[in-house]
Amino acid sequence: MGEPAVEDLCAQLIRFDTTNLGGGSSHGEREAAEFVAGHLDATGHQPTLLERSPRRTNVLTRIPGTDPTLPPLLIHAHLDVVPAEPADWQIPPFAGEIRDGYVWGRGAVDMKDMCATLLTVLHRWNTQGRRPRRDLVLAFVADEEDNGDWGAHWLVKQHRHLFDDVGAAIGESGGYTVHTTNATGQPVRLYPVATAERGTSHLLLTATGRAGHGSRRNDDNAVVTLIDAIHRLAHHRWPVHLTPTVRAFFQRAGHALGLTVDLTSDDAVDATLRRFGPAAKIAENTVRNSTTPTVLTAGYKVNVIPGVAQARIDTRVLPGSEQELLAEIDRLLGPGVTREFLADQPPVQATVDSPWFTAMADALVAEDPDAVVVPFCMGGGTDAKAFAPLGIDCYGFAPLWLPEGFDHRLMAHGVDERVPVEGLRFGVNVLDRFLSTV
Repeated sequence: MGEPAVEDLCAQLIRFDTTNLGGGSSHGEREAAEFVAGHLDATGHQPTLLERSPRRTNVLTRIPGTDPTLPPLLIHAHLDVVPAEPADWQIPPFAGEIRDGYVWGRGAVDMKDMCATLLTVLHRWNTQGRRPRRDLVLAFVADEEDNGDWGAHWLVKQHRHLFDDVGAAIGESGGYTVHTTNATGQPVRLYPVATAERGTSHLLLTATGRAGHGSRRNDDNAVVTLIDAIHRLAHHRWPVHLTPTVRAFFQRAGHALGLTVDLTSDDAVDATLRRFGPAAKIAENTVRNSTTPTVLTAGYKVNVIPGVAQARIDTRVLPGSEQELLAEIDRLLGPGVTREFLADQPPVQATVDSPWFTAMADALVAEDPDAVVVPFCMGGGTDAKAFAPLGIDCYGFAPLWLPEGFDHRLMAHGVDERVPVEGLRFGVNVLDRFLSTV
């Protein structure tokens, strides 16, 4: 089998509806996993399919390198996608249609594009009789779009031996084009590579009070207690907390853009972000922690004051600030409100100045000589949170060229998700170069 067109592979993967509804409910990744396994087998690599429960399928394989003394590299990519409402889309989300230079569909950038890119590289190597320098561990996983209990986190708990000797990992959300201009108005193309990500601490807040009739005075109303606590939490201005990754981003991007970088105070950091223009989006969500109310639950009848009111808070925490954040949350909640963790996955932080990062930067510059590669911290989370506790340095590197005006941030989980065909082809060449030389 020769090298297939990466856009065709991406479109075929999109046509498998692998919607993850959350809470263990999913359409299942099985058919997409079997598709991937078939391509691994066709390129001479023996796939292993692992499931915690039927249809929640993970595919793993190990590709031997030419130098067995080097620590292996893990490449992880997820097969599941978030739900999509067909009525909202120009093109049905699971049609996998190629139109106007784009592959359309749910998962196009999150992250069936990377799955297709990786499979295309393997086909190229098979055709040309090539091998990587170091062993590669490939993991196409389930359940990333929920909590990983059927995917990466389950694999780490039940099949940890598969990752024991891995030195570093690459996954989603990094190596894509960000178009901006420097201080003189000249175009600059930044390529952020993730070397860190904020931790995910989903909190359940519970306020208790005295149940009663809605027409009567009640100074122990659980709903009011909870609303007051949420108001304090939602309107709190969290202080700037600069991690090594974010500092490095400001310094390197600022130099490339010819801009003054002042990180001496919270106001100075905010002013620096404003000077960065479009590039500010890379860092604006990761100079601070965040606490965002997302779910409220209380009562069952309008004339009954409930005895319990609850809220869920999406909390994101930067490396090195976990205890400080929780202490301040407790202060803001005040008496009468308790908190507990629904999920608590710590932040991820890898070394910026490492041979891994250098190899990624070199691969990008080889394909785009004007690329300026900068580290960044992801505001959300990935399956890196499962692998980092094993001592693996985790990076976000799924290379992708993007045209000017294409807002990558709006694609993931968004309506009319799509990926440029030329961007996919660029990604194949970058990933091939990186995996061949690192």
